[in-house]
Amino acid sequence: MKTYPIETFVLGLLASFLWFLPIHSAEAPAESSAVKGPSAKGTDPQIQGEERAILTTAPEVPPPITRKTPTKVIVDLEVTEVVKKLADGVEYLFWTFGGEVPGKFIRIREGDLVEFHLKNSPNSKMPHNIDLHAVTGPGGGAASSFTAPGHESQFSFKALNPGLYVYHCATAPVGMHVANGMYGLILVEPKEGLPPVDREFYVMQGDFYTSGKFGEEGLQPFDQERAVDERPTYVVFNGSVNSLVGDNALQAKVGETVRVYFGNGGPNLVSSFHVIGEIFDHVYQEGGIVANQRQVQTTIVPAGGSTIVEFKLEVPGTFILVDHSLFRAFNKGALGMLKVSGPENLLVYSGKEVDAVYLGSQAEAGAGSEKKLASLQSQMKEAIAADPKIAGLSKEMQMEKGRRVYMQTCFACHQPTGMGLPGVFPPLAKSDYLMADRDRSIRALIKGLSGPITVNGKNFSGVMPPVAINDDQIANVLTYIRNSWGNTGDAVTIDQVRQVRAQSAHQ
Repeated sequence: MKTYPIETFVLGLLASFLWFLPIHSAEAPAESSAVKGPSAKGTDPQIQGEERAILTTAPEVPPPITRKTPTKVIVDLEVTEVVKKLADGVEYLFWTFGGEVPGKFIRIREGDLVEFHLKNSPNSKMPHNIDLHAVTGPGGGAASSFTAPGHESQFSFKALNPGLYVYHCATAPVGMHVANGMYGLILVEPKEGLPPVDREFYVMQGDFYTSGKFGEEGLQPFDQERAVDERPTYVVFNGSVNSLVGDNALQAKVGETVRVYFGNGGPNLVSSFHVIGEIFDHVYQEGGIVANQRQVQTTIVPAGGSTIVEFKLEVPGTFILVDHSLFRAFNKGALGMLKVSGPENLLVYSGKEVDAVYLGSQAEAGAGSEKKLASLQSQMKEAIAADPKIAGLSKEMQMEKGRRVYMQTCFACHQPTGMGLPGVFPPLAKSDYLMADRDRSIRALIKGLSGPITVNGKNFSGVMPPVAINDDQIANVLTYIRNSWGNTGDAVTIDQVRQVRAQSAHQ
């Protein structure tokens, strides 16, 4: 597990207090006690009653607010630092609001008085605070919520402005806290409410920076250099690759109206939010509460910003949510699914749904592959207990991991069936060229390959660039290829890949 040097903790602590102190110095009045507890309620005769906020985990959204008067709303939110899955086989130490990324969805009403309690788990290693963009006040509440591990802070604010707002940690180094997952959304409903819809979903994008490459297994540490250079390893929806894929896909029915509350935690990238196969009937740009655009294909959401989109579902099928900066979607994880059930409408759309090639690993591997790998791992544990000779099962596990890599990086050219494209991309299925020389295949992935070559008696002349995957992934994907579509071969080991890489470095 990555540990952070004491200097990071001290600098964060010092910077936060340096920011905090001027606000409460002799030059600036201290925070008024009139906005705390019962006395705050007494200063505003419009505030009626008291309730605790319903907080939900993405993609769930709290129910619409039906009351017609403002009230005092108590929000309890705990900061925890937890190791969770970032991708299949990849773990990360997330810093979270409420144990998940993004943080809990908070829903209040315009005019409400919010009593906010921020708790920092005793198990945390770092101090944290919260900056809610919905707050009118120093630091959006950050100046009043700096909280050490094992402590709790409280402050109050009035929800003056309706809209969909981002919240995030603002403890120094701010970028690092946000990059580790410390963001979420707070909706301040307008007094008159929002138009009714059938379904509401909470989706938030974030970019993550790890020392290992995309898909490199194990517990991955935060990479400061990548973050400063704005070179994310992962760009994901709701905290992990495949968080909205397969069994985790959003669900709706034909004829229903969908509203998506979409936020971008950043910390760096701007999102180009798009739903493949749908048009946004209404877009509330930049998180405002006025639908100011109609019939929109793709909407820009800045880091630290949000949007609300609404659309009616006319036909069944799988609709794909993406950041339309497409390498982020298909190579870094910014992809989700909305599965719509119901009757066909051939006047609107006629044809069959084909998504296996287009979606890569999310379609063919995705959640199903994860379940299969978990089953194989369980079998492996049983085999170890009964018989230490588990080479065959290990090879099958390696092939399953390799299939994920193939569907992420190779399928577009060589096709999911391994047949390639005639005259353009050579086949991998029953390939004499591939199976004749294992080391040559490894070298092709490491250094690339340029024609002409002859495969199964047919000539190909083109260029394959080096593939940006690590040695473990090369071993896995070649094991998969060499044992699929009529090919039969031994497993490729990481030591064999390293040996070829070392030889290639001197050629």
